[in-house]
Amino acid sequence: MSTAADVSDDQGPRDDARHGRRYFLLRRLHSITGVVPVGAFVVTHMWTNTRALYGRASFDHAVAEIQQLPFLGYIELFGIVLPILFHGLYGMVIAAQGRSNVSSYGHVRNWMYLLQRITGVLALGFILVHLAQYRVPKLLGRMPWENFYPALERDLNRPGIFALYVLGVTSTIFHFANGLWLFGNTWGITVSERAMKRSSWFCAAFGLLLWAMSVNVLLHFAYRCGGVVPLPEQHVELLCGGR
Repeated sequence: MSTAADVSDDQGPRDDARHGRRYFLLRRLHSITGVVPVGAFVVTHMWTNTRALYGRASFDHAVAEIQQLPFLGYIELFGIVLPILFHGLYGMVIAAQGRSNVSSYGHVRNWMYLLQRITGVLALGFILVHLAQYRVPKLLGRMPWENFYPALERDLNRPGIFALYVLGVTSTIFHFANGLWLFGNTWGITVSERAMKRSSWFCAAFGLLLWAMSVNVLLHFAYRCGGVVPLPEQHVELLCGGR
């Protein structure tokens, strides 16, 4: 005859197993949403913004193509907003549970572990501010998408906003690029030491390229029309007209 103690002892491992599976699935879901769709959105969003380097007409054309997508509202809600909220909020849980040991072991990966969590918090805050500045007013009918370009031009000429965007863009891209390297490890894509090293170089180069493109766009709005890095078929004289 089994006793209450026997039943309790039997349920304990089962509860631990269920908790372990739930934790495993949540961590896997957190990992994959950081690449698809959140990471994919970051890359396409940054790429769309580079059209500003060719002038307002080019930027407006790129944004108009997005606005014409069928079921755009559902795509934004289920493909962007909800995954970002899940990835960001569960990432906060992971960051709160984690323990940094850089004071004891100053290895590169330990510092990357710490920076991944710091930049995750900064990136989430930046994305929420960015959405509040442009996406929310658009949804409320207070800012048509045609006004995005002049609004960016106005806002990024404020030193405080410009500094916030440089910090936010840097944090977001670092978090994504390092997260891409972690994704390869987590899902068994890069298993050997050699594969992980190659992946780290690729992710670093990709992150630096994306960062340079993004900061060039910020400088276009705030400092120098056309940015500081010349692009193919970019006619700065015609574009800027004395700016």
